Amino acid sequence: MEKNFLELFTQKNQLANVMATNKVTEEFGLTLTEEEAHQLVEAGREELKKQQRIEFGEGIVSKIIFAFCDSSYISQDNFLDSIMRLQEIFFLFKNESMDLLSDDELLTFMREQFEEICFGDFDYLESTCLDTFVQTVRAGYLGFKRSQGKGECQHDAVQRWDQNLYTEALMNQF
Repeated sequence: MEKNFLELFTQKNQLANVMATNKVTEEFGLTLTEEEAHQLVEAGREELKKQQRIEFGEGIVSKIIFAFCDSSYISQDNFLDSIMRLQEIFFLFKNESMDLLSDDELLTFMREQFEEICFGDFDYLESTCLDTFVQTVRAGYLGFKRSQGKGECQHDAVQRWDQNLYTEALMNQF
């Protein structure tokens, strides 16, 4: 099926926006070629179809790039693949949240979890942190509105290592 004028215009705009992100991301040693930008825009278009969503304006990919470009877990070697995966996760959980989360709230939560809880593990972000968070949102939790998605780490299902508890257990050994 041939693309219509609006779709071509939107795609061209998104491509220009993605290429413009290089001005910021190069500070972190990350850049995208025009071919990679095309791949991102096309992957986003395919993911929108898969999730049965539509997008207006500049699209989400530029926001994802800006939100994650200074991540400890993203390097030039995995930049393209990481942004593609994050875009896929974003659209999935936009649907799963029944659009109760704004784009910015979801991105803020994703970024915080990715860095502080998941330590760069996309599968853990998707299958545990986001899944648990979205379930609580669908059940009526609205605390994220006040925080704009920040500080929602209580939605991690795994008890983390506690230095004080470890020290206490160690002292009890002697």
